[in-house]
Amino acid sequence: MNFKAAIFDMDGLLLDTERLCMRVFQQACETLGFPFHQEAYLNIIGRNSTGIQKILLQAYGDDLAPIHNEWKQNYDAITHHQAIDVKEGVIALLEWLKANDIPTVVATSTRRELAEIKLKLAGLDGYFSGLTCGCEVSNGKPDPEIYLLAAQRVGVAPEQCIAFEDSSNGVIAAVSAGMQTYQIPDLVVPNDEIKALGHKIKPSLSIVLEELKAS
Repeated sequence: MNFKAAIFDMDGLLLDTERLCMRVFQQACETLGFPFHQEAYLNIIGRNSTGIQKILLQAYGDDLAPIHNEWKQNYDAITHHQAIDVKEGVIALLEWLKANDIPTVVATSTRRELAEIKLKLAGLDGYFSGLTCGCEVSNGKPDPEIYLLAAQRVGVAPEQCIAFEDSSNGVIAAVSAGMQTYQIPDLVVPNDEIKALGHKIKPSLSIVLEELKAS
């Protein structure tokens, strides 16, 4: 592989946040006496707030507002004050990229304020030269806009960027942007349609690092 910049998703890829986020959402539903629609929830993973709102409105209708408020309040109470676990292989890969003078940036659907807090608490903020967030684009993942903006900001053509994602929505965005893409699945297992995109699917970033070193 030939690349000049590395672009990382955050939740579920760098940080083990997706299980926490889903658990808090499910607890909000149970607290307020509403069903937990797992299929709808899994479909929001990787999307920005606009995309999340659209899908959950279809599932919950007028009941969404109190669920969302309970969910956000409880999730923010955790993520604003507690470091989220860094996923396997993250530090080693970031150190290797740093040693090889390859710039690294984050392209996350999370709003900027919370993304900065999460990265700082986890001790990862110093590894990245830039941060592009879902609140800064008109069209969130699976649209490629956030990846194209991240590439523009780092000054590297999209086809010369390597992207790392966990969600299928994120993979569609990165591949559509023309980037060399690795998927490390978290909560959502890629289906045949996603596999047909032709990107690389690996169980961990540790395996990815071994492959990059070998190439």
